[in-house]
Amino acid sequence: MKKLNRVNVGLEEKLPIKIVQFGEGNFLRAFIGYAFQELNKAADFNAGIAVVQPIDRGLVKMLNDQDGLYTLFMKGVKKGEEIQDIELISNIVKAVDPYANFKDYLSIAREESLEFMISNTTEAGIAYVGSDTPDMQPPSSFPAKLTVLLYERFKHFNGDASKGLTIIPCELINHNSETLKDIILKYISDWNLGDDFKTWLLESNSFHSTLVDRIVPGYPKDEIEAYNAQLDYSDNLIVAAEAFLLWVIEGGDDLKAKLPFDKTNLDVKIVDDMQPYRTRKVRILNGAHTAMVPFSILYGNKTVKQSVDDSFTGPFIQKAVFNEIIDTLDMDRDELNSFADEIFDRFRNPFIIHNLSSIALNTVSKFKVRVLPSLLGYVEVNNKIPTNLTFAFAALIRFYKGTFNGEDLPVQDSDDIVANFAKIWESSDYSEIANAVLSNEEYWGEDLTKVKNLSEAVTLALKEIDTNGIEAGFANYSKTY
Repeated sequence: MKKLNRVNVGLEEKLPIKIVQFGEGNFLRAFIGYAFQELNKAADFNAGIAVVQPIDRGLVKMLNDQDGLYTLFMKGVKKGEEIQDIELISNIVKAVDPYANFKDYLSIAREESLEFMISNTTEAGIAYVGSDTPDMQPPSSFPAKLTVLLYERFKHFNGDASKGLTIIPCELINHNSETLKDIILKYISDWNLGDDFKTWLLESNSFHSTLVDRIVPGYPKDEIEAYNAQLDYSDNLIVAAEAFLLWVIEGGDDLKAKLPFDKTNLDVKIVDDMQPYRTRKVRILNGAHTAMVPFSILYGNKTVKQSVDDSFTGPFIQKAVFNEIIDTLDMDRDELNSFADEIFDRFRNPFIIHNLSSIALNTVSKFKVRVLPSLLGYVEVNNKIPTNLTFAFAALIRFYKGTFNGEDLPVQDSDDIVANFAKIWESSDYSEIANAVLSNEEYWGEDLTKVKNLSEAVTLALKEIDTNGIEAGFANYSKTY
């Protein structure tokens, strides 16, 4: 079988680079790569993508080995009918590892045709790192890397107002573009990059907050032979996604003119206020995902579908969503229930194998954004802790011990968080462990030991999980909370 590259598939003509994309993982390739390929086809948008690997380990080498090409399989159920689409994505024209070739990274800033910056570096990615400096090659954080790139563009084009970028971060934090802009401004100040650059950033660039929604399991390793059998070339970067796609971007008529997604069949909404869409999606879909991961892995499930279909974990997740999360949302109850029903249908998609381990990355920061507001909101509304979400919180703490029943767990987080949990779990006192985690304001933004009954509930849940396992442990715990 022939190797996947541009010569072998007759795609040697490359598009001009209009987009710099921070992140080369499964989600961006299944979401942004696909969305802009559809825009290229429907509106002759003619946009190529330069991908930047935001951390020092990633897929850039594999992408370059395939000339930026990869195959996207989209499967789902639409209006009762099973659908499958296969698309060879061909708009990545350059993939750069700034850790290996910093000069190549800076060259992106000098691209005449560059118009857009898009990113998804997880919730942990949009962060200020005080130790970053402008002479580092590269700085460690994504915002610092972007600041360096924008400064290079500003200098190269002598502050030309027409060379500013449309900046569209897709990380799942609220007001993601405003947060990113504030961090860039802090770097400009800290690094003494000057008022002229600051003015150019604010007046010649535009920042747009977003909401993205598509379930992307990624590389279908368990079914790879069946996927490869449908291709006439060998692809090491196959990515599987559900058919559903929603992209909500804050912006006005100017952005609609720049991004004519109305000419496609994609559900891309450019709106004045994305908050109602965001709250609903983050709390219900992402909240359910993040809450289920440690809990369901400890129980023994491997996939999202197994989790929602199982006779124990399924009702647990349902109750967390319908009885606890939805209870905190100030929206029409029928509409929320209908949305949640649709989410569970998506979770049960028979074509998608969504491994729990693949969504375990940075669970601490995800829990803070996606689940903790529901947990605290429930306490505020009902003056008691939510039974299922609190047990799920305890399962997260137990998950970060790293082993369970003699097996390693797929903990994936920053080295300092993993090391801190390892130190915490040196104790055998469950109350001490619970308090050490809950009091960490760096993780949660506040001291959670001050939430009435939360420490006691988490302590009991941790003891029950270790003594009796997830199912029996929850049964005992729920008699008290």
